[in-house]
Amino acid sequence: MDFGVVLQTNPPAWRTVALAKQAEEHGFDYVWTFDSHLLWQEPYVIYSAILAETHRVIVGPMVTNPATRDWTVTASVFATLNEMYGNRTVVGIGRGDSAVRVLNGKPTTLKEVREATHVIRELANCRSVEVNGTTLQFPWARTSAVEVWVAAYGPLALKTAGEVGDGFILQLADVDIATWMIAQVRDAAEKAGRDPDSLTFCVAAPAYVGDDSPESLAHMREQCRWFGGMVGNHVADIVEKYGTDTEFPQVLTDYIKGRQDYDYNEHGRAGNTHTGFVPDEIVDRFCLLGTPEQHIAKLAELKAIGVDQFAIYLQHDNKEETLRQYGETIIGALHDHVTAKA
Repeated sequence: MDFGVVLQTNPPAWRTVALAKQAEEHGFDYVWTFDSHLLWQEPYVIYSAILAETHRVIVGPMVTNPATRDWTVTASVFATLNEMYGNRTVVGIGRGDSAVRVLNGKPTTLKEVREATHVIRELANCRSVEVNGTTLQFPWARTSAVEVWVAAYGPLALKTAGEVGDGFILQLADVDIATWMIAQVRDAAEKAGRDPDSLTFCVAAPAYVGDDSPESLAHMREQCRWFGGMVGNHVADIVEKYGTDTEFPQVLTDYIKGRQDYDYNEHGRAGNTHTGFVPDEIVDRFCLLGTPEQHIAKLAELKAIGVDQFAIYLQHDNKEETLRQYGETIIGALHDHVTAKA
């Protein structure tokens, strides 16, 4: 299993770069960031600094969207970074949440996600592509290679991920829900004539390492409750479209019944005042909380259902210690064990 960390690009930018460097030092494989240009600093500029200051981590957005950036510009950014730093980028893409809603916009259609995925992937992999009735290609790109992973929750979005994505991003760590959603993506890939095993399956969620005391658990829950509110934004869209009488996991539709207004000025922040509707049970199911042994146990379950990468949302008050605990104790326990002498 690979490991990633998801950062917000809060100022100063060098703090983000420093956390990325620490993640690499502790054995993480990926460094992701939010991509919401009004709420936080521009991540694509910061990627260049992260790549210059590190040696092997792969960087990218979790996630960008087809609305706020021209697709050819997005492709150009990643092709340029790859030409400069040796193919160390990945593109996570979805319909859009905070980046578009802060502008009073709406998430894009899945048709646009499909088309953007194709255009970005072809151009950033040094191939030609049809855009607006003309054939385009970067004449300067020679070695760039990048994958585009699709983030999804709803039935049609999961189908899209399986049909066009190089990978699938699921932003919650509930084992039962992940099992169901991964199965949907794999089935869609197979029906599209693709090899489901060729896709990368990434689960992303807050992880907080603490002790097993009631006080510690209560603190960890409050630091990570914001995540249930973020997931709830996407689930609310699904309920609005499909209603509650679907095969979609009922635990998701049930917990948002008390959801009311959501303030994107507090998006992705510990202490978000609009997430009181998120019960403790959901925080525990969606996130990884507790001792290192408890983290290892849940990660082993995720690995067993086909999760290739776990990415930590590091939006809480214990960033450095969480990175250290993962690096010294947890990551190694999930790697395949190799002995020096058989």
